[in-house]
Amino acid sequence: MATTAGATVRRLTADALPAAAGGLGALLADAVDDGASVGFLAPLTAERAAAWWSGLAPALADGTVTVWTAHLGERLVGTVQLRSGTSSNGTHRAEVAKLLVHRDARGRGTARMLLAAAEDFAHDAGRTLLMLDTQSGSAAERLYRSAGWTPVGSVPGYAADPSGVLRPTTFFHKTLSGPARQARPAPHGAGRAPAPPLPAPPGGRPA
Repeated sequence: MATTAGATVRRLTADALPAAAGGLGALLADAVDDGASVGFLAPLTAERAAAWWSGLAPALADGTVTVWTAHLGERLVGTVQLRSGTSSNGTHRAEVAKLLVHRDARGRGTARMLLAAAEDFAHDAGRTLLMLDTQSGSAAERLYRSAGWTPVGSVPGYAADPSGVLRPTTFFHKTLSGPARQARPAPHGAGRAPAPPLPAPPGGRPA
């Protein structure tokens, strides 16, 4: 658990997901309402968003998805996911997804702290390559560049924003430094689809 400027970051367990789904749903609905390209078209109700989060329970339980939440007091104000590669030749990599911070809780460095939590966990788990993508020109893109991520390129019209307009997406990678580690085997149950499909790339809005 990490804390900065009043915000606390915690790893979310599958058992804790039902209690957190409402707050996560409200956070996701806020991001879509603010124009973030995170896989949903507007309008997105908090109830529908909460149901999407609840669908991640099997993936959280088998370790193919790891989720962190950020809190100000008891209020959930941010989240990020790490989606681990499960193919036999891809257990060295993972994808960072759904980095979100509520609009009225930004400016405290919460997004950077969430991103660092995901990167540190991936490093300790033996993941040496991280990938992510986000809407080109967004605040999230600026965050990733400043956090040492390397842009691979931009694909025009890759995903629609919440209003349905196709926007370009920038893909990033980051090689994790430090002592060499052997990649861990794919988590148990990784052969099945671990989570609901993501219809659009996981851009987030940084703090």
